[in-house]
Amino acid sequence: MTKVLVVDDHPIVLQGCRRVIEDIGACDVREAATLVSAYRNFHRLKPDLVIVDLGMQGRSLGGIELIRRLRLDERKFGILVFSMHGDPIVVRRALDAGANGYLLKDSEPGDLREAILKVRSGQTYLAHALALEVAMLGTRKKRDPIDDLTNREIQVLTLLSEGHQYGQIADELEVSYKTVANTCSHIKSKLGVTTLPQLVRLAVKWLGQTENRPEASRVLAGSRRG
Repeated sequence: MTKVLVVDDHPIVLQGCRRVIEDIGACDVREAATLVSAYRNFHRLKPDLVIVDLGMQGRSLGGIELIRRLRLDERKFGILVFSMHGDPIVVRRALDAGANGYLLKDSEPGDLREAILKVRSGQTYLAHALALEVAMLGTRKKRDPIDDLTNREIQVLTLLSEGHQYGQIADELEVSYKTVANTCSHIKSKLGVTTLPQLVRLAVKWLGQTENRPEASRVLAGSRRG
């Protein structure tokens, strides 16, 4: 009997996955809508296959940390990521964390069926176009990650590097605390980190001395004058 755990916080996705899984003969399907319940149900069910979304409970890449934790279990089981994140860097991170397959949520139902069957049988699954993008990562010229940030994101990251807390940053930029928190979430997603301490370490590493970053210095100075 194949046991499957589906981890997603969208009821429609859970229902759709359940239908496909039951159609291909899985007899025991469990669902989890939070990271905590996913980890708990994993140990209770001991599934043969875990289907997991990366964005859970407002955490854009929380599913990657879940994959790492599940892989601490020595049992043999498959992990299929079913996500809207199509960035090849994110895909690579999920695979490195221990996923056996990766499928985008805008794929055809038949693709989900194929991915489930392959990962359940111990194979890997990655759509051809996505596999090419991931493979091309190693051939790209390295870019400065700061180049992908907006002016506001640079302002927030620079203030983090100076040791400011969320409330202090909100006062400095004359925005709400929630705006700062949301901005930090976007930055974490862009820079590939999942926790605030990781983000602060990167901020100190890249922007700790803003005189070495003319663009950051200019943007931050402009915000303080405004």
